[in-house]
Amino acid sequence: MTALPIDSPQAREALLTRPGTRPLLLTGAVIVTQDPRVGVLSPGDLLVHGTRIEAVGPVGTLEHSADTLVLDATGYLLAPGFVDTHRHAWEAQLRQLMPDVDDLGEYVTSTLVGLAPAYRPEDVYLGTRLAALTAIDSGITCMLDFAHNARSAAHSDAGVQALLDTGIRGVHASMRPHFGAWDGQWPKDLTRLREQYFATDDQLLTLRVAALATDEIAGPELAYGPELAQVAADLGVGVSVDAVFDACGSRAIRAWEQAGLLSPDVTLIHCNGLDADAWRAVAATGTTISTAPTSEAQIGLENAVPAVDEALAVGIRPGLSIDVEVALASDMSTQMRALLAIQRMRAVERAHGSGEQAPPRIGVQDVLDFATTDGARTNGLGDVTGSLSAGKQADVLVVDARAVNTMPANDPVGTVVLSADARNIQGVLVAGTPRKWAGELLGVDVRALHDEVVASRDAVLARAGR
Repeated sequence: MTALPIDSPQAREALLTRPGTRPLLLTGAVIVTQDPRVGVLSPGDLLVHGTRIEAVGPVGTLEHSADTLVLDATGYLLAPGFVDTHRHAWEAQLRQLMPDVDDLGEYVTSTLVGLAPAYRPEDVYLGTRLAALTAIDSGITCMLDFAHNARSAAHSDAGVQALLDTGIRGVHASMRPHFGAWDGQWPKDLTRLREQYFATDDQLLTLRVAALATDEIAGPELAYGPELAQVAADLGVGVSVDAVFDACGSRAIRAWEQAGLLSPDVTLIHCNGLDADAWRAVAATGTTISTAPTSEAQIGLENAVPAVDEALAVGIRPGLSIDVEVALASDMSTQMRALLAIQRMRAVERAHGSGEQAPPRIGVQDVLDFATTDGARTNGLGDVTGSLSAGKQADVLVVDARAVNTMPANDPVGTVVLSADARNIQGVLVAGTPRKWAGELLGVDVRALHDEVVASRDAVLARAGR
């Protein structure tokens, strides 16, 4: 079949009406595979069959059937979808409500104490849907939703349904609310959620248990320990632990190690200010790390420094995350650039005048790894997504390399990390299904969504007396 220009109306129509069984070949693009066995193909071909990548290789080398839909992607970059390892999605209609928040305590008091109790299930649905659509629009194909406003089974159902309705590869990490009235259904309701929404492993959504590191913020029931670890083990799911900080977090990590509660199925979030013995324990057990560069630096979490050097020093490669949109940017490009700048600034500063041994400077390949392959592994999905590898799910970004801010794409990885942003992501495939094409989210009435989001925000604020 003759190749259709990827940006043509004919290509869009053919893609949107393509049966799921019809193969798709994207040809002629520069492909940033994030697969160390393949590297960057310039140019290359990517063959998708069903939900998976069937093959990737140099241009013109892939065999395909006569009925394959062939799109000429010359002038474009293909890359794996970004992976967000920690976002409180239900808060999205509170976006930038407190952009200059000074510290974690102010956020907790304003949002978790003041506003979270005013959320109804329909508000959780809208916030989560908005967050997931925003993620897809900016190239995030996999998002861990740290859903810590599960006031009832209906609240949890609403969050899961929003992920389903957007078509994102979602990880629903469930936790009861910190403060305010709730139904007392957590964590026992996780069994129902597992059976109702996560019955098989071969689907877009996966389930995790969410917890806090210590009992300082909201009491012992939310602190990770033997009871919640047993809940996760009985369900066969992983655990994401938020607010892992400083001396208290370090003591908790040592206790978890002694109790055998650390493993590659556990993700520790933030990890600012941990001591050397805590880092040793994390590395020795294969536990994964999620860092939130803008959250830690902008809000000022503990020492305000993303713990990338500490992680790398013990052989841990972290995933990246967005955290809270009440004060932070919602895209992965911002996280990559912020972390790159902060780490290199620290490395240079240490080399000039401090007398400390300077850590090696990371580069664009490192932060792209954190945002893709390392993020997928952190979410427990390293064998599923994170690279454009044969056999993995077809979570693919189509990036315009001819735009004024990306041309002439001299270095493909540098272009993805430092030049491209949401406006350049012309196409997003999740499990082979187009969710954004020709620069527009598919099946989304943005004006109607706006009206619903504003109404939900106003209702939440009114119920909270704001």
